[in-house]
Amino acid sequence: MAKILGPQRLGPLTPLVGDWEGNVGVDLSYHNDDDETAQTSYFEKAWFHPIPVTKNGKQSLEGLNYKMTAWRHGEEAMDPFHDEVGYLLWEPATKQVMRVVVFGRGIAMIAGGTAKPRDKSLRFKATPGDPNYGILQNKYLSERAELKGFDCTFKFNEDGTLHYAQTLVLKLAALGGKEMKHTDENTLHLVNRLHPSEEA
Repeated sequence: MAKILGPQRLGPLTPLVGDWEGNVGVDLSYHNDDDETAQTSYFEKAWFHPIPVTKNGKQSLEGLNYKMTAWRHGEEAMDPFHDEVGYLLWEPATKQVMRVVVFGRGIAMIAGGTAKPRDKSLRFKATPGDPNYGILQNKYLSERAELKGFDCTFKFNEDGTLHYAQTLVLKLAALGGKEMKHTDENTLHLVNRLHPSEEA
């Protein structure tokens, strides 16, 4: 029997609803203490929970609030090395999808793209200075590790997992002002449904 899908009011954000974990994360970044660019593996927890419909005049937004937290392998019982909170929003009328996020490093951004209701891949991009999908960062980062661009893709796999890959383009003073690509990717598994009576 074919799977019967409901109206899915959240559009392309629908598959995200619930609590997730992933243990195969890989972070490629500049390590200040070691003065080198290196990879770090990590474990991650994430949750995505629906919010009420938001109205901005005639604009109507569907959405989720979310949190993603990551620990380096071997440091799971310690403080996380990454933490972010935000909203994922979708405007049905224009098919715009948005990631409104604040990172614990003193960075805030709105990254956006276009997505149809049942798309299996979502892409979010942001650039400093863009009046819509832009980036703000604290003074220290602007001087030492300026964020020049952000590009992220969420992909919903056939086995029910979620894979994301993201790239931050950084201008690093420690590298003589050269730009480098800080990348992160992980595959997450749904560990808790918000409606536990639903069959897998």
